[in-house]
Amino acid sequence: MLEKKSYKCDLHIHSCLSPCADLLMTPGNIIKEALKLGLDCIAITDHNAAGNVEPALKIARNTDLIVIPGMELESVEEVHLLCYFPGLAEIKEWELTVQANLPLLYNDEEVFGYQLLTDESDDYIGKEERLLATATGLSISQVVEGVSSLGGIVIPAHVDKAVNSIIGQLGFLPPELDSCIIEISRNTAPLNFFKKYPGLKNLPYLRSSDSHYLYEIGSCGEQYKGFYLEKPLF
Repeated sequence: MLEKKSYKCDLHIHSCLSPCADLLMTPGNIIKEALKLGLDCIAITDHNAAGNVEPALKIARNTDLIVIPGMELESVEEVHLLCYFPGLAEIKEWELTVQANLPLLYNDEEVFGYQLLTDESDDYIGKEERLLATATGLSISQVVEGVSSLGGIVIPAHVDKAVNSIIGQLGFLPPELDSCIIEISRNTAPLNFFKKYPGLKNLPYLRSSDSHYLYEIGSCGEQYKGFYLEKPLF
């Protein structure tokens, strides 16, 4: 059996493909910042899209940084769910499902922000024209079933928030997620959250930065704890 060790991970980072993220949040800049901070593992989790995951994987391949393919999906219930996958093929297959369930709305850059795609050289190569900052037509149960079938996992995002969280939208964890990991926002003390929701106190949780700017990467409150794992892979 391999000995477990501590890994510093930030598993909720938005690239410039998310309209709410800063234009400097290119995959290359994200990886440089993560390496500078001594992180071992990150996940790129753009809203309803994964177009910048492949360049991130290519840029990081000759470094010690592990990049987990991810996405922050918004369900039809307007709940944000972090979806993580074992590889590029799986997230690309999932992205096809998500694209088929996005409403036919187009992004207004003046209102929502840019949705920029990059390449392996970290250059901007295009835009996602369809609006990503919106709910898909996929239910929570469909997301859990679809992601699980591809070998991935689903984690409810920022459950402490009033908007776009599973608690804020539904007020409870549905059966398909009642024994899952949850994410608590970096600015919320877990003890305070579990005092408010004692029924969730036995659930494992993670805290990530939910970065939209480079200076936010690696931040998850005053006390940063690593993950004790054999290796941070599926």
